[in-house]
Amino acid sequence: MYGIEKIISGTIISGPELEPIRGYVCIKNGIITEIGEENTNSSNIIAPCFINAHTHLGDSVFKDPSLGKVSGFRVERELDSLVKPPDGLKHRILRQTSYPALIESIRRSLLDMIETGTFAFADFREGGVVGAAALNKALEGLNIHSLVFGRPDKPELALETVLNEIKRVLLHSDGLGMSGANDLDFKRLEEIAACTRKRNKLFAIHAGEKKRDDIEKALSLNPDLLIHLTKAEKKDLDQVADAGIPVVVCPRSNFVTGVGMAPIAEMLEAGIRVAAGTDNVMLNSVNMFAEMEFMSKVFSIDDRQVFKICTLNGSFVMGLDSKGSIEKGNKANLMILNGNSNNLTGIKDPINGVVRRARPDDILSVLHSKQMENIT
Repeated sequence: MYGIEKIISGTIISGPELEPIRGYVCIKNGIITEIGEENTNSSNIIAPCFINAHTHLGDSVFKDPSLGKVSGFRVERELDSLVKPPDGLKHRILRQTSYPALIESIRRSLLDMIETGTFAFADFREGGVVGAAALNKALEGLNIHSLVFGRPDKPELALETVLNEIKRVLLHSDGLGMSGANDLDFKRLEEIAACTRKRNKLFAIHAGEKKRDDIEKALSLNPDLLIHLTKAEKKDLDQVADAGIPVVVCPRSNFVTGVGMAPIAEMLEAGIRVAAGTDNVMLNSVNMFAEMEFMSKVFSIDDRQVFKICTLNGSFVMGLDSKGSIEKGNKANLMILNGNSNNLTGIKDPINGVVRRARPDDILSVLHSKQMENIT
């Protein structure tokens, strides 16, 4: 073991199938060099870090909106009034937010992600060039992998103006992330998608969140990534699976906005690669433990599959292939959980225990590749 920088012992949730083994992980220069099985007295649980595959970090400027009209003791939720461009609540607030305030609020959410076990995220960044630049500025000096999907600030303007803006946005982002196929003239959306493709950038779009009538349109754009599919039916899922397009689900967000629950089990049965995201920061924290617990307890999905959705499947969406798993040769993106915490002590199955009940305060340390300090 000459030259090993770190040796971490405990129960390791290892490999592409997330198999728990008792043993140790050796790390050198941020790379996993060895995984061995041996008896150990360590109560640590060593798990892959999360991948938050869909966020709207600009929403960090406003975290406690009214969710709708109060009727008696119930809240009548109105998704469009909250998030639909160009005049949803979030868009009005973003227009009123100064550039420094936007950067600071986004950075706080990035730090929160890092501290709570997330090492990579994909963000739909509103605000055109300025919005994408704000996220890139907030990322400076932070050890977290990003996938930035920009968006034209005013897509309703003259087409030539919009396409010129998109070209500038794509210089600062990995691709475009559009709100939905019904939110814009479809021929214009086709032009936008074509412009993105011409520059070899990614194209992602929300689909089937409130209604299913935009799913076929979204699929016709040949997107690299679909978000939500809350209202998708079997024939939609079969088409998505045949096209090989991954889907990011946002269960807590869909619950809060009242649009229903995505058919995650059916997606998996159809052979779709499913990842998960926390969506709008104004509605939910970036805490992936909460997303994982919610998914486990609300949907009839095996806990190991839930863990995959929140970790390894996100690696595929992010273009990281298998780099999210704890395997020899992979980057060491790990979180070390205290299996002897008041919350986790007594669990018999580390997968079930972590998925159903682990919290950020159970984390002893987070290791993001080069970030090697404070490992116990």
